[in-house]
Order: sequence, then structure tokens, then C-alpha cells
Amino acid sequence: MENFNKSFIYFTCMVSAMGGLLFGYDWVVIGGAKPFYELFFGISDSASQQGLAMSIALVGCMIGACTSGWLADRIGRKPLLVLSAFIFLLSAILTGAFSTFSGFLAARFFGGIGIGIASGLSPMYIAEIAPAAIRGKLVALNQMTIVLGILAAQVVNWQIAQPIPASFTPADIAASWNGQMAWRWMFWAVAVPAAAFLVLALFIPESPRWQAMRGKVSAARGTLARIGGEDYAESELRAIAAVRGGEQQQGGLRQLFSAPFRGVLLLGIFIAVFQQWCGTNVIFNYAQEIFQSAGYSIGDVLFNIVVTGIANVVFTVVAIFTVDRLGRRRLMLIGAGGLCLVYTALGLCYYLHVTGFFMVILVVAAIACYAMTLGPCTWVLLAELFPNRVRAVAVASCTFALWVGSSTLTYTFPALNQSLGSYGTFWVYAAVCAVGFIFLSLRLPETKGRSLEQLEDELIK
Repeated sequence: MENFNKSFIYFTCMVSAMGGLLFGYDWVVIGGAKPFYELFFGISDSASQQGLAMSIALVGCMIGACTSGWLADRIGRKPLLVLSAFIFLLSAILTGAFSTFSGFLAARFFGGIGIGIASGLSPMYIAEIAPAAIRGKLVALNQMTIVLGILAAQVVNWQIAQPIPASFTPADIAASWNGQMAWRWMFWAVAVPAAAFLVLALFIPESPRWQAMRGKVSAARGTLARIGGEDYAESELRAIAAVRGGEQQQGGLRQLFSAPFRGVLLLGIFIAVFQQWCGTNVIFNYAQEIFQSAGYSIGDVLFNIVVTGIANVVFTVVAIFTVDRLGRRRLMLIGAGGLCLVYTALGLCYYLHVTGFFMVILVVAAIACYAMTLGPCTWVLLAELFPNRVRAVAVASCTFALWVGSSTLTYTFPALNQSLGSYGTFWVYAAVCAVGFIFLSLRLPETKGRSLEQLEDELIK
């Protein structure tokens, strides 16, 4: 790295990763606001409307993910990052401002589009900017900002919500500051980093690989030279031009689903869906139910949620320093196997009616295992596996699959929890992780230390 412009690389990647920060915050903030906006809108007795409020943003995520590949190829990565920042800013303001349930849903749906765009675009942009030797670390940085966003939402929710006296009825809570204004400020708080992202995104360069694919070789050379000097720029441009006979046009869905690409696309889709179906994200979305089932009051639940957020951040830092050393494959297998064991133990404890601090330890262990393996490595792999000319549409397709996985996970948890109990639900997730371990051990190659062009040459036959 001694010949690289480290300050330029890290500034560019950090700004792009702010999309992950907003993604993480906007995704989790609703969990802390949930007890209050449900009373405000009078939906606390309607399971269908509660589910709609929780899942409407995921529908927007799927739409954002679907359109991001097409837009990223046509207008470029940078303008789309700017657009996602604007969506985050406007959604944050509107979600807290509306006093009608329909308006609230519309704002959440709009914000989901921003999440869907940023979730795939930010790691893809970083992968196209970063030198191969530190690409894993820099793409994992995006996961770091996601978990910082999650922790920020948890801390903000905890700090904004005022203490609730034990004697308060639901009507008292609805009439209190919490019920009238606290949930609004939980959403408004993200407007500050969203505005910062919008401004800073104007100062980062376009992806040099997108520029080269569009025939803007001079512009690509300029960006690559800023990253690593003239020799690095020439070397990268030669590699980009040489891959697959120098084909330089983006491919669409038809090409992506053709025989040479089909196998790696299916691998990417499996990785994306497995990251969600492994079950860890229900802990963030349904932490209230999980901890209350373990015997905690609502006040203790909010504190325990913050504890899980801190664990998420700490072990994501571990991932940043191990993903380029241990490799993606090894970490993915550790994650699948580790979660299988933790969920088995967690389900057994629920079955035996174990309560208290030991349950918090198991939940934190699950989050720690996920945070240093499946969480960051999924985004790294999705950004690495696909060739330059189909990367945008491939990452968008996999991100769409990820959000389908997320929405089905979120939607099915209450039904599973009601029909199978907490123990049965976590045993289901343990079985999913066992299947994931077997599949990944058979199909997942190692990608660390290889340039994107080398990976294309090895994976696309």
C-alpha cells in the first residue's frame, strides 16, 4: 500500500460507506419506535397493520434493489449514491412529520427504496475503487458502518424514549411525550448524517471500472492514477480490457442468466438469502419479543438491545481485520457452523424455560458470530464474484434476493414463534445454518487477494 494514495482511497470508501450507515439506522430505528407509533396510530390491536408498518420498507428495499442495477449501469455509481442520500434525507423528515398512518407508510416505503439502492451499491462501488490487497477490508468497512448505524438507532431510541412508569396504561403512554413525539425524533435524528452523505457524495469520483466499461478510458485512467499512480492505472486498464477478450459493454439480465454466468449467479443468490435466513436479523427486528420471552421488562429490553448493538460493532471490527487474512470462505463456514451451535443451545434454553442473563449471553454470542462472518463477508463476496460488465445487474439481483429473504424472515418470525415457540423457531434457524454450512463447503471458492479481473477469469468459464 506504500504506493497508493491512502487518504484518497479511505475518504472515497468512507463516504460511500455512509450509505451503509443510513441503511443500518433506517432499518433498525423502527424497532424502538414501534411501541409508541402503534399506540399513536391506533394499530396496537391489529396484527396485520403492525406487520404492514414493519414490512412496508422491505417492499421499498426490493424495488430499490431491482432498479439500482439498471440505474447504476446507465447513470453511473456516483449519481445513484447521491440519489440514495437524497431519498434517505427526505424519508427521515417525512416519516416523523406525518400524523396519518397512510402517510407514515408512504414515507417508510420511500425510505426503503433508499435502503435497497444503498445496500448493494455502496459495497459494489467500494470493490470497484479498492486495490485488491485491501478490497476485503474496505468492503467490510461498509458492514462496519451498517452496524454503527444499527447501534446509533438503538442508542438514539434508548436515549430519546423517556422512562415509562410501571403504572402507565397504553392510553397513558399514547398521551405521553413518548407516544406523541419521541417516535418522531427517532426518525428525524437520521436527517443529520443523511444531509452529510448528500454533500460529501458530490466530492467522490465515479467508479473507474464503470468509466472504462462505458468507453471513458481517459476519465478512468485519471481516477486510477489518483488511487495508485500512472503505472497502477495502466496495469488496471490493461486488465480490464483483457478480460473476456476486451468486451466493454454492460450486460443485462439475459446475459446474466446465460450459461457462463448462471452458476456464479445462483451462488450469489444463495449467499444473499442465507445471510438473512440464518436468522440473526430477527434479533434486531423483534428484540422486544425475544428478550421479553427470556423474562425481561420493556425497560431492560431497551438496554439489552443496546448491548447487542455494541457486540455487533465490536465483532464487525474483528471482521475488518480478519477478512483479508483468514479469507471469505473460512469466515463464512465459521459463521454458518457457529450459528448452528448457538441457535441449538438457545432453543434448548427456551425449551427448558431458562431466563435471565445467560440468555443475553447466547443472543450476544449469535450476534458476535454473525457480525464477524456472514454479515460483512456476504457483502464482500457479492461485490467480488461477478464480472465487470454484469456486476451492477448481478449485485442488484442478489440484493433483491437478499431483501426477499429479509422480508420473508421478518414476516414469518411471528407465525413461527406462535406455532413452534421460541425454542422451535431457533431450532429451525439452526437447521437452516446447517444446510448453509454444507452448501458453502461444497460450492464457495476463496476470493481473497485476487483482482476482480482474475476472479472473472477463474469463475466464468
